[in-house]
Amino acid sequence: MTMPMIAQYEEHLALVRNLSDNSIRGYVSDLQSFLNHIEKMGITEFDQLELSHIRSWLANQQTTGASRSTLARRIVSMRAFTYWAASNGWIASDLGSQLAIPKRVQHLPEVLNVADAELVIQSLITRLAEEPTDLHRRDLAMVEVLYATGIRVSELCGMDLGNIDNSRNTVRVIGKGDKERVVPIGIPAMKALTDWITNGRPNLVNVSSGSAVFLGSRGKRIDQRTAREVVYEAMKAVGSKMGPHGLRHTAATHLLEGGADLRSVQEILGHSSLQTTQIYTHVSPERLRTAYKQAHPRA
Repeated sequence: MTMPMIAQYEEHLALVRNLSDNSIRGYVSDLQSFLNHIEKMGITEFDQLELSHIRSWLANQQTTGASRSTLARRIVSMRAFTYWAASNGWIASDLGSQLAIPKRVQHLPEVLNVADAELVIQSLITRLAEEPTDLHRRDLAMVEVLYATGIRVSELCGMDLGNIDNSRNTVRVIGKGDKERVVPIGIPAMKALTDWITNGRPNLVNVSSGSAVFLGSRGKRIDQRTAREVVYEAMKAVGSKMGPHGLRHTAATHLLEGGADLRSVQEILGHSSLQTTQIYTHVSPERLRTAYKQAHPRA
C-alpha cells in the first residue's frame, strides 16, 4: 500500500506541481523517512495517523542534529504531503495544516569583493596561458559564465549549444520548475565561452556529448559535482572555499552595487519571489559598516 502511494505522490509532484528533480527527491526522501519512523512506532494503517506522530518524527530529526532551516523545510514537505494525502483519500484530514513553520534565521551570504572576483578570473586566464589545455579552457569559461550571469550550477550544466545567442550576448537557461529565462552575459564571459566551444570542446566531443555546452573529460555532459570542484579549485586563488552558489550571490551583489534595480536582478536570477532577492539589499550596507569600523578613527 505504501509503495503505490509514494509512486502516486511522486507523479503528483512532477506533473501537477512541476517541481525539479532535486525537489522531488527531497520531498520523497522526507516522506520515506517519516514512514519509516511511524512504522517503528507500530503505525501500520493511515487511519491511525495523528498529528503527534508527525511531531514525534520532527522531534527525532531535531535530536539527530537537523538545523532550524532543515526542520522548516521538512515541515513544508510534510504539509505538502498531508494536504495531498487528505485530498486523495489516503488520510482522513490534513493533519499537517496544524504545523507551524519556524521563521528562518537569515544570514548574509558570503560574497567576493570585486577585486577578489577579478583575481579568481585572472588566475584562470594565467593558468590557461601557461597550460593551454581543453579542460583549462572549459574551466575558465564555466567560472566566467557563473560570475557573469549568476545562474545556478544546475542551469550551467544543463546548457545546450542552441541556448547561446552570440548576436545578443544572452544565454537561455532552464531553471527551477522547468521555467525558462534569458540571461544577459558580459563580453569577457562570452569570449571565454566562444573560445571553449571553438577550440576546446571539439577535442572532447564524442557520441555521448549531444548538444551539451560543457563536457567532462570523457565527453559526456558535465555533472554538478565536477562543476563545483572546478569552482572550489578556482577559489583557492583568494583563499576562499566558496562554491558555485557563492558566485551566484557575488554576481547578484555586484549587480546591485553597480546600480541594477532589484526587479532586474530578480529576473536575472530567476527568483519567483522578490523577497528572495531582497536578501542582497542587506549585503552592501553590511559591508559598508565593516569598512567604516575598520577605517574611521572614531567608529
